[in-house]
Amino acid sequence: MSVFSHPEFDHEQVLYCHDPAIELNAIIALHSTALGPAAGGCRMHPYESADEALTDVLRLSKGMSYKNAIAGLPLGGGKSVIIADPKRDDKAELLRAFSRHVQTLNGQYWTAIDVGVSPKDADILAENSDFFCSGITILRWL
Repeated sequence: MSVFSHPEFDHEQVLYCHDPAIELNAIIALHSTALGPAAGGCRMHPYESADEALTDVLRLSKGMSYKNAIAGLPLGGGKSVIIADPKRDDKAELLRAFSRHVQTLNGQYWTAIDVGVSPKDADILAENSDFFCSGITILRWL
């Protein structure tokens, strides 16, 4: 399914991330940056298909727009999904490859942990990206 014809698509930007060397397949969805940089966690899940992953990331990122606005945060909504089993032996390398894609957005998207990405993985995500945050980071930033 094309992202443009997807019933959940009303987003500013959707980025497909691929790194064949590590078999990274991920999607970053920026629903809105009207209130500030898009912010939302990174989910790692072995989706059955890219279409299933796309549907999930579009719905989740839109939800983050509302969640951040209701909380009164100067943040928009975004989310990312990595199409992979979080129990992969090379998970750290996969997260490093993904975080390099986050870095290319130059702060338009801030990511965090979510399902399949643990607090232990946070340091790995932060190795190659200045745009990884935790709840504590957001409170300091505000």
